[in-house]
Amino acid sequence: MKFKIFLLTVLLTSFSQAQTKVWFDTDIMIGMPDKEAREVDDGITLIMALKQPQIEIVGISNITYVDYGYGVIQKILNWHNKGKAIPVYKGSAFANDLGAENDGTRALYEALKKEKLTILALGPMTNIATLVKNHPDIIPQIERVVICAARTPGLPFNPGNGKLNVFDYNYEFDTASMDVLLNSPIPLEFAGYEPSSYTHIGKIDLASLDLSIEADKWLFDIVQPWMELNEKYFGVRGFIPFDCSTLGIVTHPEYFTYYENIPIKVTYKKNDALEIQPNKPFKNFLEVSYGFKTKKKVKYARRALQGFEEKILETLSAAR
Repeated sequence: MKFKIFLLTVLLTSFSQAQTKVWFDTDIMIGMPDKEAREVDDGITLIMALKQPQIEIVGISNITYVDYGYGVIQKILNWHNKGKAIPVYKGSAFANDLGAENDGTRALYEALKKEKLTILALGPMTNIATLVKNHPDIIPQIERVVICAARTPGLPFNPGNGKLNVFDYNYEFDTASMDVLLNSPIPLEFAGYEPSSYTHIGKIDLASLDLSIEADKWLFDIVQPWMELNEKYFGVRGFIPFDCSTLGIVTHPEYFTYYENIPIKVTYKKNDALEIQPNKPFKNFLEVSYGFKTKKKVKYARRALQGFEEKILETLSAAR
């Protein structure tokens, strides 16, 4: 009996040590009141992340709409977090104040002083770049930054029926902060529109939700306006859960194909999303290509494989 207890203790200790320690930085807006529905993928990604034994979320910071975001993060944690308490901190309120410290950057700095972390960056890079700019001493403690952004040359962001191109929000909202990361020695991994375009959540996919459970009913109701907005603009009732792919290359790397050590750089060319950015005939693009001659090389996820979408769906219900 003593040997069995010892063996179980060793196995549990080994499992704990194998977990990836993650800092979760998000521009979560799910359910935020506005003229039109706001994207839901950050919220779904947080729910998914809380169900993954492969990672331990040691802290959460948010960016843009931080007061609303702080409240909805706490709501999701209350429903879905079955482990120890996860601290939440407000970050940059407008993603335009690179270098200005906030509660999120200060907390991330303190967390990194204790242990090395993977940073999951699901919004603009302001919080992360502020940390790197103000505290370069902490860079060796950052295992990697995993980012929802970037593209291959000539790839338009055109979800659904392809009639309307959108833009690389997380990059274009704060290009200066991304430059800080591109000019740092920190390992960067990207999983944005391209791999995410192979996943789609529609009405049938939400059948796993138990509407008698408060958390599931909330998620089901919150998602409906976002699905309707996608149908209006993209011709498809449903949506791409972008940020889930960013999380996925940390928790389920085997479900993706990659370009390894691919050069990355900022290019300047004709805007391919003029319908929603009419005042920008030309703009910067964040692109990867083996044809580029740049020193900075990154890992770039290019496709989510069959089965990953199911990994997302199986985590959505609070009953699981």
